[in-house]
Amino acid sequence: MASFYAMRKKPSMVAILLLLGLWFRPEHTGAQSLGVCYGGHGNANNLPTESEVVSLCTTNNIGRIRIYSPYTEILQVLRDSNIDLIVGVPNDSLQALANLSAAADWVQRNIKDYSSNVEFKYIAVGNEVNPTSETAQFVLPAMQNIYKAITDAGLQNQIKVSTAVDTNLLGVFDPPSAGAFSDNARPFIEPIISFLVSNGAPLLANIYPYFRVKYNNQPVPYALFTATEVVVHDGQLEYRNLFDALMDALYSALEKRNGGSLKIVVSESGWPSAGGAVETIENAGTYYRNLINHVKGGTPKRPAKAIETYLFALFDENLKTEEIERHFGLFYPSKQPKYNVNFN
Repeated sequence: MASFYAMRKKPSMVAILLLLGLWFRPEHTGAQSLGVCYGGHGNANNLPTESEVVSLCTTNNIGRIRIYSPYTEILQVLRDSNIDLIVGVPNDSLQALANLSAAADWVQRNIKDYSSNVEFKYIAVGNEVNPTSETAQFVLPAMQNIYKAITDAGLQNQIKVSTAVDTNLLGVFDPPSAGAFSDNARPFIEPIISFLVSNGAPLLANIYPYFRVKYNNQPVPYALFTATEVVVHDGQLEYRNLFDALMDALYSALEKRNGGSLKIVVSESGWPSAGGAVETIENAGTYYRNLINHVKGGTPKRPAKAIETYLFALFDENLKTEEIERHFGLFYPSKQPKYNVNFN
């Protein structure tokens, strides 16, 4: 908004900049580090068209989108949109992409063919893969193969290859400084950490204070950023919200496994508006508004830096199996906002 204000107040400066060829696309900073997660039509049968989805994001100053699988309709309308994109590799595709030629073909069809005017930022190879599952063995090989294909295409400086994890990988998360990966998770996550460090890529993490309330009996105000006092004292660090505590527990776990240099990108965070006692419009609206404001800064362990965060999700998804999973949308399928939320 500031740039448009400057255009109205100082047209002569804009003219000078244009003449000098200094017009540029601004970086996403502060609130513009926000994105949204868009699941497409696989989990809902009443959503707007992809063109309407991109227009909705543009109208609401949403500069980043995460999709969970690439497909032609969404990639076509994202051309020249200047919207940064996380593209997911579905878990059921990981075994196939552990084959190098299959990964090269995937990158050619879904990334390289669109890379001239789609702003790819990350490829999320798998989402919340259980470290003890059969699928877990394919995550790192698929990441390595996709990275090689990205490098062969000359896109390795533009696009970072990672995977999206959840905080269930933590065996210890309280206090945050004691954060550590579980015994089951370490064989899975340690080589992934090494890969990310080597390639300068962030770890994508789905951070949900809501689920810690639901299944670990954490206090609701602590999860909603509304606690009036410090809840956790951790040495010299103080925690008033669960989001920071989970983030810093994950940072502590990374530090213990030679991943202290890694940045965490919050690839999902949200709160459902229906389906149970704490799943209300009021709580969800409070969470999203406070989260949007909070991530402009940092955490006690990593302060004074905006946290790149993707809100889950753009729309309610009426085909999800579990009731609460249907109600995470920021917008109704009609494109009407569910909450009074300002993405600026």
